[in-house]
Amino acid sequence: MRTRALGTSGIEVGAIGLGCMPMSWAYSEGATQSESVAVIRRALDLGATLLDTADVYGPFTNEALIGRALVGRREDAVIATKTGFVVGPNGFYPLRNDARPDHIRETVDASLVRLRTDVIDLYQLHRIDPAVPLEESWGAMAEAVSAGKVRALGMSEASVEEMERASAIHRVDAVQSELSIWFRDRLNDAVPWCAANGVTFVPFSPLGRGYLAGTISNAVSDERDFRSMLPRYTQISIDANRGIVEGIRAVAERHDATTAQIAIAWVLAQGEHVVPIPGTKRLRYLEENVAAAELQLSSQDLADLDALPQPDAPRYP
Repeated sequence: MRTRALGTSGIEVGAIGLGCMPMSWAYSEGATQSESVAVIRRALDLGATLLDTADVYGPFTNEALIGRALVGRREDAVIATKTGFVVGPNGFYPLRNDARPDHIRETVDASLVRLRTDVIDLYQLHRIDPAVPLEESWGAMAEAVSAGKVRALGMSEASVEEMERASAIHRVDAVQSELSIWFRDRLNDAVPWCAANGVTFVPFSPLGRGYLAGTISNAVSDERDFRSMLPRYTQISIDANRGIVEGIRAVAERHDATTAQIAIAWVLAQGEHVVPIPGTKRLRYLEENVAAAELQLSSQDLADLDALPQPDAPRYP
């Protein structure tokens, strides 16, 4: 797979990465440890070297899973993990913010142990904590770089103003946020800011949490599945948004590709600084997703996809 730069850190990653969260968090149907390890190792074989996780996923078990999978393969991977969230009292949602410097200092050390590594390649502030000045949180993360525990820093779901403030303290190498054909808001702010400032934009949910793959036809009702809380996964919205999938499918037929591959290719086409991290726990979906890196969408393809309607419901309640 061709590679893309991770900001100005000097780190190179595959143009498509792997979101590891679904292997052990937020979705009702999990995968066995052996299945997940096989997917992670296959991702590395295919060049999808950026492995994205967070301490809160599981909680804690997703990082441990990656640590296990990378035994003997650490040099092949670029590990991206996060801090700044704490799980709710039931070990799941709702999450609460905690980006206090002391918390960050504790969590980076704990993540290093679970990941079985001496250094985290990309350490990300999962969310900015409204109760803690950003400068204090980002300063603590910069300390981890100075201490040799972290190679590069990133932030998630930040505004342009927050990115600017963080950059004044320590270089921002990556900004993670949602981006897909049915969530394009970041094209107006974070994506161009990253391009202008040498920062990698890392889209999560490029497949609309599975919907744009065309595999979801019924409402998500399992309370263990994060999507059951989201407006777009009610039956009314699933039915109302089918035209978006059909529009993607029309483009897919021109390329003998799947709708998932076209959705990922559209995200990649938003700039050479964009590295999507579709999440999966299944080998066949991993291989399908990674193959999207070879797709070249025409100007007509992109125009047709850009013209698709916005979804029926908001992404969050």
